[in-house]
Amino acid sequence: MKLKHLGHAACVGVGATAVMDVGAQIIQRTTGTPPLNLDLVGRWIGHMRRGAFAHESIMTAEPVEREHEIGLVAHYAIGVGFALAFVAVRPGWLDKPTLVPAMTAGLATCAAPWLLMQPAWGMGLAASTLPDPATTRLRTVRAHAMYGLGLWASAWIPMAMCSAENYRTDATSASVGHPLATQP
Repeated sequence: MKLKHLGHAACVGVGATAVMDVGAQIIQRTTGTPPLNLDLVGRWIGHMRRGAFAHESIMTAEPVEREHEIGLVAHYAIGVGFALAFVAVRPGWLDKPTLVPAMTAGLATCAAPWLLMQPAWGMGLAASTLPDPATTRLRTVRAHAMYGLGLWASAWIPMAMCSAENYRTDATSASVGHPLATQP
């Protein structure tokens, strides 16, 4: 990945994670289905510092100080990390973002909760030990599809600090490479 794309990709990751969160809030308000509890993410990470990486049930694990803040920061850091990995694999994508690769990348990130987080939280592989694993899996797919949509949408939004400056050819010419980049 080119250094000039690093900041843009990080901003795309933040934007994609925000789209995921907004989508979760819309779903909660329209269906009553709660979003991922970031306190539990923070609790999991907090226990890692104590050497506990897996739990019988993260729900009954002892809460840790500032678990919500830890979870929120981790959630966005993971979103940025996934975006950086995506752009590293598809370096030209930022120059002309398309939906299918972004959605594919978003859906591929379902592997993280299914293979890592849910088993470590005591839910089994892909939530297999929960009473309704299919519903949990569907919620994971829905959330990560929103992340993929967010990757695509965020890549097209002109971000003065992130993308527009990276695409200027010189101080007097119009921006190139990003169709929504601001003019000088």
